[in-house]
Amino acid sequence: MSPLVRVLVVVVAAIGFLFDTYELLMFPVIGREALSQLLGEPANSDAVRLWTGRMLWIAALCGGVFGMLGGWMIDRFGRKTVMAASILIYSFSPLCAAFSTELWMLVLFRSTTFIGVCVEMVAAVTWLAELFDNKRTREMVIGWTLAAASVGGILVTEVYNLIIEHAKSLPALPVPDRFDGHAAWRYTLLTGLIPGALILFLLPFVPESRAWLERKRAGTLRRARFAELFAPNLRRTVVVTAVLSACGYAAAFGALQLTPAQIAPGLPDLAAKQDVIAAFQSELKKMPSGTPEHAALAADAKKAQAELAQAAKARGGNIQRWQELGGLTGRMLLAILLIFVPSRLLLRIFLVPGVILFPLTYANFVTGDYAIFAIAIFFCGLLTVAQFSYLSELLPKVFPIHLRGTGSSFATNLGGRMIGTMAATVNTELLSPLFSGSNSMKVAMAAAVIGGSVYLIALIASFWLPDTKTEEPPANPPTSN
Repeated sequence: MSPLVRVLVVVVAAIGFLFDTYELLMFPVIGREALSQLLGEPANSDAVRLWTGRMLWIAALCGGVFGMLGGWMIDRFGRKTVMAASILIYSFSPLCAAFSTELWMLVLFRSTTFIGVCVEMVAAVTWLAELFDNKRTREMVIGWTLAAASVGGILVTEVYNLIIEHAKSLPALPVPDRFDGHAAWRYTLLTGLIPGALILFLLPFVPESRAWLERKRAGTLRRARFAELFAPNLRRTVVVTAVLSACGYAAAFGALQLTPAQIAPGLPDLAAKQDVIAAFQSELKKMPSGTPEHAALAADAKKAQAELAQAAKARGGNIQRWQELGGLTGRMLLAILLIFVPSRLLLRIFLVPGVILFPLTYANFVTGDYAIFAIAIFFCGLLTVAQFSYLSELLPKVFPIHLRGTGSSFATNLGGRMIGTMAATVNTELLSPLFSGSNSMKVAMAAAVIGGSVYLIALIASFWLPDTKTEEPPANPPTSN
């Protein structure tokens, strides 16, 4: 590749990873507001809590199922071709979701968004791993372009916060009168259309994977079969990487992604405001309706409720910012350490602290000073996102070329997105009801249990992590793309 093409490849990959995360992390930012409007329930209700967990898992489950099919398609039809198709899917799905008037519509289009992202992530990493022959260059390119993924999380948070400030001055969206045509969550979803045009414009100028393309043209590319993943030489690799992926996603979905929408609104300072509103409502029940006093108190209660809703949105956005800054730091740290630290030791550097930090953060720090809790969330994000980058960089190295898409997709989608993401529903529907307190504190305690447990499981699994054996691409690259 020429230097210009190399630069374009890195730019396309970085933009793709950035918007992968941008699209995925929309829901943790907008979910509370969107579900409250579509369900017609208060934002702190049991129904919103339950559907937050269900939405996270349903979308991830669909992404996992179709992501495995996408992995096979990556090996069958090419890395760049499938990558382009998946980008189209996850660009137009948020546009459709923005006009949801029923819960099933939001569920459907969030699921198709997740499907596109699940396929694109594996396609892009496999594509990068095969475009750069030099091991050190390849690791640096994958590590640093994956760091852009955390920028996507920061970007969607800032976009949402900006939209909250200016939503009322934006043109009203064409939705039924019973909905708010200026709802910030709808405008945020509309921004998901941006990456499609940008990346699809650049894709014609970058090459297909040289290693895949030459084998395809020579007729020597073996057809990928799922059964091969469980051959004796790959069985342990598949199981261990799937377990590690499941644990990473469980920490993210069972704790971190529930933090902005479910936990942050119940932090001590906001809980005090909820107590004030509860006092208003209690007084209103005692007063005869229709009196000037009742009307005045009802107006005060409504104003306090609106102020609380705005404060909860801002707090959720702020804690999401801390989490994503931690994730960005984790990806950058991993990109640096990849060059100097052995693979297994590198993973444990991020796993050991998590066994302690997650329970402390969600069981103890959550009820204390907000600054301490936010800093702890920063480090929880750092540890978890660094694991995702580690696995993304590892997976193409432990599977042969004809199985790279299939194997990477199987570990990521079956282990992570179909099993690991169940932690969201396990938290909101099974574990959190076992604890006392407000809904937010129940979810936080369940997050402490889930986070600490899955980090411990991942630490144990890391001792069975196989050695990496990279299959080198063939010589004599094709002259055209």
